[in-house]
Amino acid sequence: MSSLLPYKIKDDIEAGCDEAGRGCLAGPVVAAAVILPPDFKNELLDDSKKLTEAKRKKLRPIIEKEALAYAVSFVDEKEIDEINILNASFIAMHRAVDQLKLRPTSLLIDGNRFNPYPDIPHDCIIKGDGKYLSIAAASILAKTYRDEYMEKLHEEFPNYDWKNNKGYPTVKHRAGILEHGDCKYHRKSFTLLSPEQLSLFP
Repeated sequence: MSSLLPYKIKDDIEAGCDEAGRGCLAGPVVAAAVILPPDFKNELLDDSKKLTEAKRKKLRPIIEKEALAYAVSFVDEKEIDEINILNASFIAMHRAVDQLKLRPTSLLIDGNRFNPYPDIPHDCIIKGDGKYLSIAAASILAKTYRDEYMEKLHEEFPNYDWKNNKGYPTVKHRAGILEHGDCKYHRKSFTLLSPEQLSLFP
């Protein structure tokens, strides 16, 4: 039986919000907002980080079919470089809420900070994706949409092993940057290589 809570306030129309890709060196940050029915149940549903890729892929169509409303939003690397990753994460969540076909009466935000959305109250919940079903559902949509996108970018730039690391700073990813330099999808405002690695560039 899932230990995640179905809602914070019973009669509210709550949208769970979460993002994926904040710590990556390349690609977008992706956010999702999900409104689940108050009686939604699924034994598999949990924080996306605790699930295998296969389980996340299995859950995504279930969430999309059974949610009262859901939306996914991308903020690309250029905008991240302009406004910083924290603001980009908030904007991605705002844009996801903008697209919901059902207007929520409150937002459940994964994390400890958020820029208020106009006229909708919010609660910031640390590790909320492991506490509330709607945030867990949002974490799965954000993660699966972003992973899919990074796998497509890998076909264009295979040198960075994005099909496996999805843009996170793995050894193979950094080795690819060291050997081939960065590319148009890298976040130029991030430290792509350590000072020691940078000194190896001619």
